[in-house]
Amino acid sequence: MEPLQIAEKIKEKFPESWVDVKEFRGQVSVTLKKERIVEICSFLHDDPDLSLDYLVDLCGADYLGKKEKRFEVVYHLYSIPLRHAIRLKAEVPESDMKIDSVVPVWIGANWHEREAYDMFGIVFRGHPDLRRILLPETWEGFPLRKDYPLQGPEKEWSGFLDVLDRAKRYREFEWTD
Repeated sequence: MEPLQIAEKIKEKFPESWVDVKEFRGQVSVTLKKERIVEICSFLHDDPDLSLDYLVDLCGADYLGKKEKRFEVVYHLYSIPLRHAIRLKAEVPESDMKIDSVVPVWIGANWHEREAYDMFGIVFRGHPDLRRILLPETWEGFPLRKDYPLQGPEKEWSGFLDVLDRAKRYREFEWTD
């Protein structure tokens, strides 16, 4: 099935959640309201004509100063048996940085959602273990936000000296085969 046909099926089934569709270089992006994202993803996963059974990627995007709703969660979906794909974008306003987790639909979303939380601060409601995945739990801020300081946080991370100390101790350790 062609991506625009998939987009049309989404529009027919969920007209109140529909925002926009864009095609660029053969790739189709469907922008949706976030409120029914789990229901929409379940439909795409379970419908035998679509069978979008593989979540290729889930990531955040920050459009500081360019869009009314600053953030998006982007889902890249693929059907292994039917060999078609679609990109979903769920709008997430800065005033309400929460969206429902799609882990019940694709278990692999677990780590992707944790990364989006860690880097952008987007909270995934219902996530089984929402905590930082790349940065230490004590890290302040979200490094992929457009307003994050280029030089990093103004104050030094509290665990920095501990990391330096461990690195020094590990350099002294003799590694043998």
